[in-house]
Amino acid sequence: MTTEISDKTTLRGLAAGQLGRGGSLERKPYWWDAAPRRETPSRAVPPRADVVVVGSGFTGLSAALTLLGKGRSVVVLDSGVPGFGASTRNGGQIGSGNQKFRVKRLIELRGAEKAAALLREGTRMLDYIEDLVSREKIDCYFRRCGRFRGAMRPAHYEAMARDMEDLRRVAGVESFMVPRSEQHTEIGSDRFFGGSVLPNDASLHPGLYHAGLLARVEERGGVVVGLAGAQAISREGKGFRVETSAGPVACGEVLVATNGYTGGLIRPLRRRIVSIRSGLIATAPLSAETMARLMPKGRVYGNTNRVFYYFRAAPDDKRIIWGGRAGRFPGMRAFGHLARDLLSVFPELGDTPVTHAWDGTIGYTYDEMPHLGRMADGVHYAAGYCGTGVSRATYFGHKIALQMTGDPDGRTAFDDLVFPAFPVRDAAQIAVPVVETWYRIRDYTEK
Repeated sequence: MTTEISDKTTLRGLAAGQLGRGGSLERKPYWWDAAPRRETPSRAVPPRADVVVVGSGFTGLSAALTLLGKGRSVVVLDSGVPGFGASTRNGGQIGSGNQKFRVKRLIELRGAEKAAALLREGTRMLDYIEDLVSREKIDCYFRRCGRFRGAMRPAHYEAMARDMEDLRRVAGVESFMVPRSEQHTEIGSDRFFGGSVLPNDASLHPGLYHAGLLARVEERGGVVVGLAGAQAISREGKGFRVETSAGPVACGEVLVATNGYTGGLIRPLRRRIVSIRSGLIATAPLSAETMARLMPKGRVYGNTNRVFYYFRAAPDDKRIIWGGRAGRFPGMRAFGHLARDLLSVFPELGDTPVTHAWDGTIGYTYDEMPHLGRMADGVHYAAGYCGTGVSRATYFGHKIALQMTGDPDGRTAFDDLVFPAFPVRDAAQIAVPVVETWYRIRDYTEK
C-alpha cells in the first residue's frame, strides 16, 4: 500500500512528517509577504557618528529613534539584512512581560516593593509601544485585542485565578477568569480547562512595525547599514572605534542590541545570554465563519505548559499563526510538533494547508529577567527579553538611549538588577534541548 502525497503540505501531513510535493510551503516568515526584506547592497559605513548601535531589531531602532530626537548622529549596524532576525520572526503578540513569573514567586525573589515596581513598569511598556505607534503613524495593525491563556489542567486554572488576583492587587492589572463551561465564548476548542484573559494585551504585524521604525530612523537622518557586522570594539581616546566588515567607524558611545543573536563581540554579555530557537507556522486562509468560531474575540492565545505554545489570527488575513519552541530536527521536521499542537487544539483543521514555516532566535538570561545598562568598558546594552520582546525591546531601547544622553527619564525599575552570568554558559547552551525535553515530559505526565 502506498501513501499518496498531496501537492500541498497540510497540518496533518506536517504533523506526520509528510510534505507536499508542490513546493507551496515557504521557509520564510509570513510577515515578509507584506514587508519584504529590502535589498541591501554592500557599502562602507560612515567614518564617524555620535553613537553606533549594533543590531537593527526593535531595540536598536527604538534606541536610534530616541537618540536622533536628542540631536545625536546615529549609525545602526547589522551583520545581515536589517530586520532579518527575530524582530520580524516573532508572533507579534505584545504583553507586559509579566507572564514569566507568578506574582507570588516574583515577590519571593525580589521582595514586595521591587516586584510591584517591576510589574507596574511592565504595564508601562505596553502603553509606550501603543503611544509610539500612534505618534509615529506606523501602520502595523496595532490592536489591544487581549490575551486568553488556556489552562492545560484544572489545577492550572486555580493557580492562574490566584495569580490574577495578586496581579490586580499588586500592580492594578485588569483581568478576568473564564471557566471551562464558558470558554467557547473565547475559543472554539475543548482542549483547555478554562483560562484567564488579560484584556489590555495587544498584537501587531511585526514585519510592518519593523519597517515603520526603520523608515522613521532614516527619515530623521539615521544611517542603517546592513551586511556590516561589528567585529571588534575598542577604546579610542574618549570614545570608541568599531571595526566592521564594511570598514571602521569612530564614535562617542556604543550600544549593543543583539539579544538572541549576541555572539562573541562582547564576551561578558555573551556569558549572560543563551540563545533559544523559536519556530512558527502559518496556515492557508480559512473561511470567515471558521475563524469567527475558533477565535471569536480575535485575541492572542497561549497555554500554561512549561513548554508553551502561542497563536493568533493573522491581522491582515484569516489564517492562523502558531508558534512554540523550534524542534531539534533538521529541515521541516523541526516544525512537526507545532502542527501536532495546533491539531490538539483545533483537530478539525487537519486538511488545512500550511503555507509558511520559519524560526528565529530569542535571548534568555539566567534569572529570566531583561537587563539594560553599561558594561565595565563603557559599552551600553539592552537584551535578554526571554521571549516577550516586542514591548520589552521597544521600551528598553528607548530607556537605554535616554540613559546614554543623561536624561533622568531613562531610569527604570530594572536598573539595579544584578545581571548574572550563566555558571558555565556554553554548557547551558548545549543543555537547552535536554532541559526542554525534560519539561515536555513533565508537561505530558503531570496530573
